[in-house]
Amino acid sequence: MIIACPACATRYVVPDSAIGLEGRTVRCAKCRHSWFQEGPATAPVQPAPRPAPPPPPAPEQTRDPEARPSFTGFEGSVSAPPAPEAPAPVEDTPPPQAIASEHIPPPPPLAEPEGYGEESYSPFEREPPFRPRRNVLRLWTYAAVIFAAFAMGAVFAVSYWGLPDWVPISRPIFGLGQSELVLDFPPGEQDRRQLPNGTEYFGASGTVTNVGKVTHKLPPILIVLRDGRDRIVYSWEIAPPQRTLAPGETVTINEAVTDVPKAAKFAEIGWKPN
Repeated sequence: MIIACPACATRYVVPDSAIGLEGRTVRCAKCRHSWFQEGPATAPVQPAPRPAPPPPPAPEQTRDPEARPSFTGFEGSVSAPPAPEAPAPVEDTPPPQAIASEHIPPPPPLAEPEGYGEESYSPFEREPPFRPRRNVLRLWTYAAVIFAAFAMGAVFAVSYWGLPDWVPISRPIFGLGQSELVLDFPPGEQDRRQLPNGTEYFGASGTVTNVGKVTHKLPPILIVLRDGRDRIVYSWEIAPPQRTLAPGETVTINEAVTDVPKAAKFAEIGWKPN
């Protein structure tokens, strides 16, 4: 039978057995269009002809025993018809491809890219750009060493030079007391007056005694003048007359300054802080 594509009108010659009596879905090999092709129309069934009666038997003839039989063929034999040639397609196009929609295999699953599957991935592998892992414990160790060195340097600097002036904390006015060095500056011996020329004068007198059993080094002495509101208005440092003081030894100190503030009312005497 000859079928034609309804989309591109390409015709094909196919055997009836390829389509079947019930028809099937076919696809055009040229434009890839699919359609349902119905089967060929069935011809009316005719009764088979009755066979002809067999011919009467031929009379027997005497045969010559010396005569040789000769083959002249079979009488009344019917030669077989030649085999029909396969029909050629009307156009030079490939035959249509029959498609059974119920037998179309499902598409294959998509393959995962190599190297990203669950089996090949490891959370311990380095990730791009492959930076080396950092040792957090080593970093903390370095930070602790640097902080300890800085703290030790700061403690040494404060103990040697003292706190800087910009540090907002209260500082002691006098240094630590010397347990075996006794300062004796009676208030009645402190001279506070105004000279005839109008200059303010202050004189301090007192003694330092070593009550211990070993020789001690004499630190500087600090004199602080305060006003009536207990505010510091003037201070100065007195260098000791000698550097050391033997056990039981006493040294006398007499110091005076001029141009002190007029608001100064009383004095405080102690050791100069380190």
